[in-house]
Amino acid sequence: MDPQTIGLESLEGSRVLVTGGTTGVGRAAALLFASQGCRVFICGRDRQHLADAIAAGKESHGEVGGTEVDLSDPGGISALFQAADKWLGGVDIAILNAGLGAHGTLASMTHEECQQVVQVNLLSYIGCSLELIKRMEGRGGQIIMTGSMSAAIAEEEAAVYVATKFGVRGFARSLRKEANPLGIRVSLVEPGAIGTDMVDESCDQQRDMQEALKMLRAEDVARAIFLIASQPARCDIIEVQVRPHLQII
Repeated sequence: MDPQTIGLESLEGSRVLVTGGTTGVGRAAALLFASQGCRVFICGRDRQHLADAIAAGKESHGEVGGTEVDLSDPGGISALFQAADKWLGGVDIAILNAGLGAHGTLASMTHEECQQVVQVNLLSYIGCSLELIKRMEGRGGQIIMTGSMSAAIAEEEAAVYVATKFGVRGFARSLRKEANPLGIRVSLVEPGAIGTDMVDESCDQQRDMQEALKMLRAEDVARAIFLIASQPARCDIIEVQVRPHLQII
């Protein structure tokens, strides 16, 4: 169905940036937006995953480009935007989705591991948003952040990960107040359990949980992101929580 037939805005021709766009939710969102006529630029740390995602976009007749960067390094953020500016020529919609999983007791982690999770899961969102605000001010745009239901439930043995997701929630809420007067939308999506390479369950276990309605597919979250981006200018979807039907929180 054409999104416009149900009152959604056409995104055809939109320039879309997706961080963490090589696997999981980021990849699913990139391919969905590309299938709707957007020009999509992705980034990731793994060269093969990047190549696979770009190839998948081309196979579905979408326009997808990308670059290999490490967003735990501020230099990686600069490199990302240099490449994105050149390939896209500007950003209309940004999906900030890069993330690292970190489960286990705090005492089992090293200082370096803690710092890397915070750098990727929170500080990269801040750094990318800083660059996006500078580019979008005066002409508008949209920033959509992927958070986590961990910010609501604060599960045990995930203290550093939970801290970053609380941080993303607070950052999105505060940033919206300064971005909206500039014509920039800011939205937050908080998924529950998703079958991706960030969870401990095997592929077979993920499929079983999805069939049992206890785990989402990455495409489920991508559709929610697309719905947010497709709203008319008068309408902002600020926060969305997407949970598996039988994930009782």
